[in-house]
Amino acid sequence: MAAGSEHGLKGVVWQRLKETIIEDCKKSEIWKILILDHFTTKLLSSCCDMHNLMKQGITIVEDLFKSREPVLEMKAIYFITPTAKSVEAFTSDFEVKPKYKAAYVYFTDYCSDELFNKMKRCCGKYIRICKEINISFLPQESQVFTCDNPGAFYSIYSPHSGRNKEKTLETLAAQIVTLCATLDEYPGIRYRKETVFDNTTLDNAKQLAVLVDAKLAQHYEMDDNGKKKGKTQAQLLILERGFDPVTPILHELTYQAMAYDLVPIKNNTYIYKSKEGLEKEALLNENDELWVKLRHMHIAEVTEQIPKLVKELAANKKQPDNKTTISQLSQLMKKMPHIRKQVAQKTVHLNLTEDCMNHFQKSVEKLCKAEQDLAVGSDVEGQRVKDPMRTLLPVLLHPHETYDKIRAVLLYIFSINGTTEENLNKLIQHVKIEEDREFILNWKELGVPIISSPSLFPQRRSSRRDRSQEETYNLSRWIPIMKDIMEDAVENKLDTKEWPHQSESPAAWNGSGAVSARQKHKASSQDERRSGSRLIIFVIGGISYSEMRCAYQVTQSVKSCEVIIGSSHILTPVKLLEDIQALSKPATTTETFTIQIE
Repeated sequence: MAAGSEHGLKGVVWQRLKETIIEDCKKSEIWKILILDHFTTKLLSSCCDMHNLMKQGITIVEDLFKSREPVLEMKAIYFITPTAKSVEAFTSDFEVKPKYKAAYVYFTDYCSDELFNKMKRCCGKYIRICKEINISFLPQESQVFTCDNPGAFYSIYSPHSGRNKEKTLETLAAQIVTLCATLDEYPGIRYRKETVFDNTTLDNAKQLAVLVDAKLAQHYEMDDNGKKKGKTQAQLLILERGFDPVTPILHELTYQAMAYDLVPIKNNTYIYKSKEGLEKEALLNENDELWVKLRHMHIAEVTEQIPKLVKELAANKKQPDNKTTISQLSQLMKKMPHIRKQVAQKTVHLNLTEDCMNHFQKSVEKLCKAEQDLAVGSDVEGQRVKDPMRTLLPVLLHPHETYDKIRAVLLYIFSINGTTEENLNKLIQHVKIEEDREFILNWKELGVPIISSPSLFPQRRSSRRDRSQEETYNLSRWIPIMKDIMEDAVENKLDTKEWPHQSESPAAWNGSGAVSARQKHKASSQDERRSGSRLIIFVIGGISYSEMRCAYQVTQSVKSCEVIIGSSHILTPVKLLEDIQALSKPATTTETFTIQIE
């Protein structure tokens, strides 16, 4: 694994898997088969590769749901989720005729008595080990996790989801608890106060906080050897997606956020064409050291960095710096095998940067100024935007893509805290989405005002931190509200009325700033108490790449506190709009279990 994967969440998860699954199985000298379901495949792929598994004595990795040939002389490790679908697939391997010599079963989380008894009844004599290892989240990056559940958005916010909402919140709570357990943290919990909107109370954050608090208490009571675990130096904040509708809709110009918005990247895989016209794939993850270095930079800085990297390669081959091209890099790869990996990474990012800039110059640049003025509420000179409609109009008159116009209209509505029904109908007609008005109307399900109402306060937004002295690019003046929240939390400045405590936090997070009289230097006392502490943030309804970036920025600036951010899933602007539109559609049926035969 590259340096980026060895530290943070991914490193912690891999270490935990080695200490449980791998160490258990090492006691037997027979090499083994590892069988995974969909979730555990993603989990294992996120923190290790086949080389790591081979070193641990695992020779074959198989899909639980695909037809497999029996290997009776080998023992199989089943690393699966405790669901009826996965358990059914497991028992089918042993019920009629066993496929393996024995089974070592590891569940990501708590397995119900019903499922456990089914396993015991059907194939108990083949099971050598059955354990729950308490890892049911995905470590997406060193400081980012998800619950791998994009469907949670619909379940929680759709009026058609029925009782799925309560089940989903229960599941998310259990997954958050496994994150805390993996990090060996017992945090104090706070949540963003419920929103009362249109005679409806959105209190999902409070509900989730209550569930997490109860499950954490239960986990540490059960887990500890007769001694109850006390609170650790950590704080967990829970909030809903509606807290900041602007950030996930804006066109972002930092490299990672921009690439995932403008370029068709699926499953973190970027597909591009070489100069020879061959289609190539590149995985954008923390094994790519250059990606880790560039991902949070502004695209203007990335475009400056890339030529420097090309010049380094050109110097190695004594080529004229200003004439190095992608085709010449390709030649370098053939002639210099020892730098092939470095050149490959640089070639990938040359192509990806070029893709981003092509989109930017084609249409995004024209959008950004209007978007920034609407989001920030002032122009580049700091003059207040008095008439947001005048800012929006040029975007509507230009032949931009429909999605881009929808995004601009939403930013306009957010900027004025909701518009009149008459004005909204005109905007919908102008963008020509009369049949798809849910793209805009359904934001109300998140507690975001779309139609203005006299019952609402004239100003709904929380006060923002003063960043007038910070240097920003003209087309990147908006700072995600998440960064304010992170910094306020670390500095103990969160308003207790807006952020009630579900469970009290330890001294380092108590908000009083109280310090022991024995500490000599009052100014540094908070850092001393906070040293090695964690701030964990969970957003119900998805996080954006911009908000992920904030976790790294605040950790870097504070140093005494690591910020970890997570959600049910990661958002891109277009995917969020599609999810918003789908909220008014009837719920779909659940999938059934089938074995795939290849």
